[in-house]
Amino acid sequence: MIAMAQMSNIFRSLAARAAPLFVAVALAACASTSIDATQALNPDPPAKMFADGDSLMSRGKFEDAATKFEQLDREHPYSPEARRSIVMAAYAYYRGGKTPEAIASAERYVALHPGTKEAPLAHHIIASSYFDDIKGSNRDQTPTRKALDQLKILKTRYPDSEYAVNADNRIRLAEDNLAASEMEVGRYYLKRKNYVASINRFKTVVSDYQTTAHVEEALARLTECYMALGITKEAQNAAAVLGHNYPDSKWYKDSYALLQSGGLAPRDDGDSWLSKAWKSVPKIGLSSG
Repeated sequence: MIAMAQMSNIFRSLAARAAPLFVAVALAACASTSIDATQALNPDPPAKMFADGDSLMSRGKFEDAATKFEQLDREHPYSPEARRSIVMAAYAYYRGGKTPEAIASAERYVALHPGTKEAPLAHHIIASSYFDDIKGSNRDQTPTRKALDQLKILKTRYPDSEYAVNADNRIRLAEDNLAASEMEVGRYYLKRKNYVASINRFKTVVSDYQTTAHVEEALARLTECYMALGITKEAQNAAAVLGHNYPDSKWYKDSYALLQSGGLAPRDDGDSWLSKAWKSVPKIGLSSG
């Protein structure tokens, strides 16, 4: 009985000592909840949040800046700053090396606000993100194609924007990479005497990438493939296009010699797919023969 009484006294003593601690923890939790609720109900004004995000950007804290801009969009969705904050979040992610996030945010912007003042910047961010991911001509060209699509949007929809002015060189590089990729695959098939498959690749270069340095070889390879298949009319036409536009090319000399070995000569056929494709390019025509 004495032992039970002593234990009861000990428990009462511990409870008395612990009570203030429980009260303090409860009060702290209530205070924290109250602060969070206050912040949720009374966020900073949009102009201040935008300025804070811009400040974080200037200090190189790009991910924090993106988070701040996204917070602004959530908490003030109908403010003028909210629209700009979406594209600024994309830019912050891009500067921070978070390209998937940059693309997602920029694509969201152009979906919600096409044709607005910041739309060229959003397309530029998407294009730059994909362009930075371009690999060699022997790798997957999906980023190259997506970058090229966005660069062409800049040139066609926003020709007066600063981003469109700077897009030309990137377009040339992207097209050259795509043409080089088509040539690699075409040569692969050609070595294995799969002439139809190789022709399809070389046709793509001649039809879609006529301003690249690869078009001379593509025309010569078409001559070679058509000769191998006995389609001499197309072989003559390909050589005629090559000779008219690149008369001093070593590829033309090789194609001319190949035709001569078969008792043929370059000859333009205006009804050929190649003649029609080539004539669609401004300031480039074909000679008649």
